[in-house]
Amino acid sequence: QVRLVESGGGLVQAEGSLRLSCAASGIIFRFNAMDWYRQAPGKEREWVASTSSVGSTNYADSVKGRFTIVRDNAENTVYLQMNSLKPEDTAVYYCKTHVRALGSDYWGQGTQVTVSS
Repeated sequence: QVRLVESGGGLVQAEGSLRLSCAASGIIFRFNAMDWYRQAPGKEREWVASTSSVGSTNYADSVKGRFTIVRDNAENTVYLQMNSLKPEDTAVYYCKTHVRALGSDYWGQGTQVTVSS
């Protein structure tokens, strides 16, 4: 059973930092690309960052230079380090993976990040 569990969200002031974690189980983690998405109130879910199975990374323009995605294959965990947070970063953050063998995307339950001005 594939399971993704996010943690690390919370309330932070603008220009502060948070580190989100996504612990994966039920997959061969080192073979899977991992993604972070976010959904702000009243908006569509949007892609934030990705790390490939070999550790290459990509970022949405809105977070480039402020957020860093890192994977730890020994811990089956992917992190999102968020620095210089802005009120517009307020959203529920989700991690996602695609399991090719099952032909499905899997999502975590999300973790709330609130940035106050």
